[in-house]
Amino acid sequence: MKARISDLKRFAVHDGDGIRTTVFFKGCSLRCVWCHNPEGISFTPQIAYYENKCIGCGECVMHCRHGGHICTDTAHLYRRESCIGCGACVSACLGDALTFYGKEVTVDELLPLLLEDREFYETTNGGVTLSGGECLMQAQFCGELLHRLKEEGIHTAVDTCGFVPRTALDTVIPWTDVFLYDLKAYDEDVHIRCTGQSNRLILDNLRYLDSLGTQTEIRIPYVPGYNDDQIDRIAGFVKSLHNVRRVKVLPYHNYAGSKYAALGMTNTLPENLPSDEEIRLAQEKF
Repeated sequence: MKARISDLKRFAVHDGDGIRTTVFFKGCSLRCVWCHNPEGISFTPQIAYYENKCIGCGECVMHCRHGGHICTDTAHLYRRESCIGCGACVSACLGDALTFYGKEVTVDELLPLLLEDREFYETTNGGVTLSGGECLMQAQFCGELLHRLKEEGIHTAVDTCGFVPRTALDTVIPWTDVFLYDLKAYDEDVHIRCTGQSNRLILDNLRYLDSLGTQTEIRIPYVPGYNDDQIDRIAGFVKSLHNVRRVKVLPYHNYAGSKYAALGMTNTLPENLPSDEEIRLAQEKF
């Protein structure tokens, strides 16, 4: 069994308790306008080209058999329409101007990497977090990986948007210590405008997890002009739940603009950023 991942982040401190290693899976079931991990949206492998890092060495041209790169004395042109996403050019790049997103891995390949920092997990009450994209789009792999991690005594967390079949949740529930659950809006029309999808399944799945006594941490991205009017409604909904151990209001940032450009994707990031006072008032609702 293989899964496609976009990144592996070690010493993560914002993806659950303690020091953690976070596995970012490729492919997402939502299309949030404020997405700060655009490399995780598509399930298809992608290559990001950071023009400012290119040193003009021409190694990518020599290693690409499909005409994806053209180098002249004055410019380097990356032709995405010719790229098949094999990643050969990324390995050859001397300036780290190319990044490959979409490596295929097996559980046996991934598990030893995740266990390397066991000592840091144990001393900080940390562990391993599966994130994305939406990791539960590859639920069978996640279930097997989480099972193996629990056999090793590692604390596990699943970061999910909740827009997945209930069977995906059932696959990982036995091996997950806590779900980091995104709530982006309560009103369905607002959620559709912000993510392209209804939130009915998301709310139902959260109720389901709560009914089982599963520990959850609610995470709310606060984006002015998009979901800032949803805080009261989300707070009312969360109040009806019984196993929420923490709520985090996450201030929106637009740091990912360079990623969109490097991936050749349309930048949908909103311009307005929240103030510290807005975040403080939102947090007080909880």
